Amino acid sequence: MIKKTKKLFSKKPSKIKKKIGASPGTITYTGEKETSELFIEVYDYNEETVKIRELDRVEEGLEIKTTDTVTWINVNGLRHVNAIEKLGDHFELHPLLLEDIVNVGQRPKLDEYENCMFAVFKMLYYNTEDVLKVEQVSMVLGDNYVLTFQEADGDVFEHIRNRIKEDKGRIRKQGADYLLFCLMDAVVDNYFLIMETLGEKIEDLEEALIDNPNDILVHQIQRLKRESLNIRRSIFPLREVVGRLEKSDNHFITENTQTYYRDLYDHTIQVIETIETYRDMLWGLMDMYMSSVSNKMNNIMKVLTIIATIFIPLTFIVGVYGMNFENMPELHYKNGYYTVWGIMILIFIGMIFYFKRKKWL
Repeated sequence: MIKKTKKLFSKKPSKIKKKIGASPGTITYTGEKETSELFIEVYDYNEETVKIRELDRVEEGLEIKTTDTVTWINVNGLRHVNAIEKLGDHFELHPLLLEDIVNVGQRPKLDEYENCMFAVFKMLYYNTEDVLKVEQVSMVLGDNYVLTFQEADGDVFEHIRNRIKEDKGRIRKQGADYLLFCLMDAVVDNYFLIMETLGEKIEDLEEALIDNPNDILVHQIQRLKRESLNIRRSIFPLREVVGRLEKSDNHFITENTQTYYRDLYDHTIQVIETIETYRDMLWGLMDMYMSSVSNKMNNIMKVLTIIATIFIPLTFIVGVYGMNFENMPELHYKNGYYTVWGIMILIFIGMIFYFKRKKWL
């Protein structure tokens, strides 16, 4: 009778199947946050004034288009493809651009169109269970407007909202290209917090490996290696994206703003170098674990070898006098038993002294 074996792998819902067979430009949400609600916030500002609105329906903000003010429209809820399509039609966005917005498996990239520039970033954060989450953020830069699209509520742009509301810094004195820089800079700055958290985890794990290497730590090392791989996959392509923005001759990016993008490029390189360093450290932790286990095994084998070496002559003596020969004079000695015990004890003490003298103990 054949017994049923337990499944080792659980099949996850495929994101790719949603796209198979669809024509280019088909807007299909490939994410997992199917319950996220549609929420739209609009910041329309210039140096003198600012207007802030929160919308539940995209139709309420369709009167906003290229004006003398800078407009930031932030859309939360990518599953609402109809609303995104309406917003795309209003701003005359290319169907392939809209397709990439709702396809959350995009690699960070920069695309240039006639009427806009399109960038994809990955926003990283740790949830309440200390699990790394990756969320796609799409940004569209046009004439005096920036559109951002997120899967759900919650982001790293709160201090930018405050700067717009309270007129802090130069954000309300600059154009939409500077706003795009601020949004990208907020995402990249958040990477440093992720790097700091990852670094602390690696340091704690290194101390634990030195104190007591065990199988639980191996699983933690593997988990951190997967985290570092996800972080690297999300961050590494940004060098190309920001580098293109820094050297772009597109009219959407002014020469004055390119200076800020150069600074953003330096930050991106710094983050990439940090994650590469942590990646090497994690591989080193695995080598450290294997070395610690090997050293522990060597110590165990050394103790067992010493014990076996001590008992070899004792076993020989006991074996000799355990033979059943009639002509063994020592068996008839009155104190033979005590004499043999004395010899064995002396041998035991002598070998212990010898091992300590050789520093094997």
